[in-house]
Amino acid sequence: MKGERWQTDLNSFEARAKQLGAKVVSADAAGDDDRQFQQVKDMIKTGIKVLVLLPRDTTNASRMVDAAKSANVKVISYDRLVQNSDVDLYVSFDRIAIGKMQAQYLVKYAPKGNYVLIAGSPNDGGAKVLHDAQMTVLQPYIDRGDIKVIADAYTKDWLPSEAYLFMLNAIDSAQGNIAAVLASNDGLAGGAIQALREHNLAGKVLVSGQDADLAAVICIAQGTQTMTVYKPVVDEAEKAAEEAVRLAKGEKTEAEATISNGKRNVPTIMLKPVAVTKGNIKTTVVKDGFQTLKSINQALSADQQIK
Repeated sequence: MKGERWQTDLNSFEARAKQLGAKVVSADAAGDDDRQFQQVKDMIKTGIKVLVLLPRDTTNASRMVDAAKSANVKVISYDRLVQNSDVDLYVSFDRIAIGKMQAQYLVKYAPKGNYVLIAGSPNDGGAKVLHDAQMTVLQPYIDRGDIKVIADAYTKDWLPSEAYLFMLNAIDSAQGNIAAVLASNDGLAGGAIQALREHNLAGKVLVSGQDADLAAVICIAQGTQTMTVYKPVVDEAEKAAEEAVRLAKGEKTEAEATISNGKRNVPTIMLKPVAVTKGNIKTTVVKDGFQTLKSINQALSADQQIK
C-alpha cells in the first residue's frame, strides 16, 4: 500500500464489491512475504470464498495460492501474475503495451543519446515484462549506435530512494550527458528527477513513468517529467470485484484471453493503458476524476497552471 495508487484500488474494489452484496476483508503485508502468507492463511480460516491477491514476490506467492486452493478458495491474481500456481483469474493492464509505450514516447523525442533504464523490483515478474518490452523498442536504436544504454538495473521494492541513488551514479559516470531516463513507474521517475534537479538537469532530460501519481502529473505540467502511463485502476478494481463475486457464486469469469504462468494458461482480463503528457492531462486523468485540476494546479506557478 506504499504507492499512491493502491489505496485507490482498494477503495474502488471495496465499494463495488459491497454494491454487489459481498463482504470484503483486507490486509496489507507492508512488503513482507511471510506476513502476507500468514494473512492469507488467517483469511482462509475465517471462511473467505475468494482471495484477491496482489503479490509482492510473484514467484514466492505460489504457496499462498496453494493454501487457498487446498481450502477450495478461488484465487484472483491482481495486477501481478503469481507464477507456477493454479490461479483462477488474472486481472491487470497490458504490461507489454505499457513498456513499449514508455520507450516509444522517449525515442520519438530523443532518438539519439545516452539512456538510463530504471526497472522495478527484481522480485516482481511484471517488472521484467516491462523491461523486456522497453528493450524491444530500444534495440534497433542501440544496434545502429544511435542510443547507448549507460546504466540499466532493477530497483529493490520499486523504492524511489534507490532510483535516486542509481541516478546520481549514472549522472556522475556520464558527466551529465544523458538524453533520457526510462523509469518504469512514477516513484522511480520521482527519485531520478530529484537527482537530475540537484545537477540542474531536470527538464533537460526526458523521463518516463507509470501510474499517473499526483506528484508525477505535477512534474509533467512543470516539464520535469515527460510522460506517464495512466492505468484506469478504478476500472481494474471494479472489474476484479465483479469477477470475484462471479467466482464466489460458482459462475464463469468474463476472461477472453489466457496467459501462461509456467503451470497453466490463466484466464486473463487485460485492460488498456493510456499515455499521459502535458497536452492531455485534462482529457485523461482529470476527466476520469483520477486526479483533480485543483490538486494539480495548487502545486503549479501561475504560468504553469492547467486551464
